[in-house]
Amino acid sequence: MEKTNSQARNYFDELMKDYRFKEGYHTCINCGTCTAVCPAAEFYKYDPRQIVATCQTKDDDKIEELLKSDTIWYCGECMSCVTRCPRKNGPGMVVMALRELSIKRGFFVESEKGRQLLPLMHAMVGNVLNYGYCIYPDTFNWENHMESGPVFKWHIEHLEKSLERLGANYKKDGPGILRKIPQESLDELKAIFDVTGATARVKHIEECSAKKAAEMNEDLATYEQKAFEFNSNTHFHDQ
Repeated sequence: MEKTNSQARNYFDELMKDYRFKEGYHTCINCGTCTAVCPAAEFYKYDPRQIVATCQTKDDDKIEELLKSDTIWYCGECMSCVTRCPRKNGPGMVVMALRELSIKRGFFVESEKGRQLLPLMHAMVGNVLNYGYCIYPDTFNWENHMESGPVFKWHIEHLEKSLERLGANYKKDGPGILRKIPQESLDELKAIFDVTGATARVKHIEECSAKKAAEMNEDLATYEQKAFEFNSNTHFHDQ
């Protein structure tokens, strides 16, 4: 990534244009309550208090380091922090704004967790636009999700029979679970993506990822598969 000059950065000012940042960033007193209650902080090397403290510095170098890090991708956006903060801050909302800026600036490709955005986006967006569902059985590859266990493997191998027993209307017209979504509705979903900027976002993520793949001397397919599979084992407290 080309390093932008300090005049072109102004990350804090950009963050302040995001309503999530303005809603979640008020008068932090660095008490650490958010970190104490955060489920992600229990396992990951993740400290929402420190993230807010970094933003408070308004230092472009420190904020850029944060935007390029794995740190902002550990948050599960559960908003437990909001429920406990004595000042009603929302570090989770601050993280959402940081993620937005990281994507906008193309910094997400500089971190292991950020690079996972490409395969996740392709899976979710592909399912939504092609089938009308975020998760769809036809695109679920058990070999890529072995943590789901042998019972789920059996369900995938006996999918139609299993869904029939559950009362699903799998791939059929009419109401019911996993029913076939009409093409007219899928076309409306695509139009919503186009109008809201989601289609442009998909293209931007693909372009940034392709550039990073070229930097790493990889084709995009290899880059995407590695982003999905690779784990450096450096993210948890005991690693």
